[in-house]
Order: sequence, then C-alpha cells, then structure tokens
Amino acid sequence: MANAANILQSLVPISQFNKGKAAQIFDRLRTEKELIVLKNNQPSAVILSPEEYTRLTEIEEDYMLLLEANGRLEANGDKPGISFTNVLNDLGISESDLDDAEEVAIE
Repeated sequence: MANAANILQSLVPISQFNKGKAAQIFDRLRTEKELIVLKNNQPSAVILSPEEYTRLTEIEEDYMLLLEANGRLEANGDKPGISFTNVLNDLGISESDLDDAEEVAIE
C-alpha cells in the first residue's frame, strides 16, 4: 500500500504549471526521484530528477555493454579464451598494481 501512496504523492496536474507553480514543482525533485504529470487525469509525462536520470542512463549503458559482451562471447564460439591472470602476466601487471592504481574516469 505504501507504493500506491508514493505514486499518488508523485502526481502533478498539468494545471499547476498554468497557475505559476512550476518552480514549486521542480523544487520537489530535490526530494523526489520522479513526478508524473497528469493531463485530463491521465499520465502525460514523467519529470525525473537529474540524479534519477543519471542513474537510469547508467543502467541502460551497463545493459548495452552486457549485451555487447554476451554477443562477443557467442561469436567467439568454442575458441579458447585468455584468462585474466594470463593477460596480467603478458602485460607485466600484478593484481596489487591494479588495486593501487588511481580511479580513471572514462567518457
């Protein structure tokens, strides 16, 4: 029942925008992940907080990478793979080197 209550709290009639309450509506996104805009009592749009949008796009990106990895594994068929340990040895890197390395942001 709490989930239904949360949904009801996130509903915003579109008429609130026409009444000059847009700033108040957008301020709600500081504490709420999403708001559902109603037009003629029907869901018409969803407004997401920047954090929620970022979270969802990262999930989508991770999913696309997973699909790509699975596709590569399937395309590889029965060919033998190279173990993580062998890759590290070939590159002259130890696991402790990886643990000690700084985080790098890849865009």
